Amino acid sequence: MFARLIGTGSYLPGNPVTNDDLAARGIDTNDEWIVTRTGIRSRHLAAPGTTSSELGLIAAQRALEMSGISAADLDLIIVATSTPDFIFPSTACLIQANLGNKGAAAFDVQAVCAGFTYALGIAEKFIRSGSHKRALVVGAEVFSRILDWNDRGTCVLFGDGAGAVVLEASDKPGVLATAMHADGSQNGILNVPGQICGGQVTGDPFLRMDGQSVFKFAVRVLADIAEEVCQIAGIQTGEVDWLIPHQANIRIIDATGKKLGIDRNKVIVTVDRHGNTSAASVPLALDEAVRDGRIQRGQKVLVEGVGGGFTWGAALLEF
Repeated sequence: MFARLIGTGSYLPGNPVTNDDLAARGIDTNDEWIVTRTGIRSRHLAAPGTTSSELGLIAAQRALEMSGISAADLDLIIVATSTPDFIFPSTACLIQANLGNKGAAAFDVQAVCAGFTYALGIAEKFIRSGSHKRALVVGAEVFSRILDWNDRGTCVLFGDGAGAVVLEASDKPGVLATAMHADGSQNGILNVPGQICGGQVTGDPFLRMDGQSVFKFAVRVLADIAEEVCQIAGIQTGEVDWLIPHQANIRIIDATGKKLGIDRNKVIVTVDRHGNTSAASVPLALDEAVRDGRIQRGQKVLVEGVGGGFTWGAALLEF
């Protein structure tokens, strides 16, 4: 029994917010500074009151439409998010309710920017066990809610959005290999060190990041885990048709591809148009490449993410 991807979907809220738009809002930055350092030209920011579950719902509906199955056919729903609607219930349960599904297992995964690859790996193992037949995996974020808009080193990097895939049990291989890792000792270089206690915010409720440390760590582990999943699947990295790395920073993306020896033309890049959308970034890029025809049947696609924790994960897919 294998798990095969049969549908993708994504959603970006509102109109693009350009780097010049941010500068016009009073942020001490400019387009050249952001593009040179990150490759980001615009991002999407959810309107006040718009939640991760709302973004995830639209992406899920689009993935289901492509897959040709109904929400009632799902028996597993996993949502990767670091910005849930509530402490509980889970964002997965909220999406489930709005899809009209009843009875499927539904839960959230919190692995920050590696969340989608974690959720994909978990869903694949549920299906391969034989316990579940059809899974919806969603990455959805409203990172704009946890940004310090006075910190130009972080607020210009992130955006909001959602992506989703549908997996189905199959006798043909689809997910060829997955891998997940974490190193909690690195928790201090990217975090939101705050919480709600007694109805009050304690600590720091905004995203904080040591950019240089994150860059070095990300490039190393993204290259390592890409080689790991290829080794598990019994192929060389050069046999990968498309690489979809976490869309955080063009420098990280380029450095990872170069370290793996994968041609730049085989790397899917969307970070310039939506910034770092955390758990949503990989499925957003995947959906775009499926819908514009770059990804074809029979091709091998390597997806990977790295996020605060520190966490990192990857999956090798065959379409």
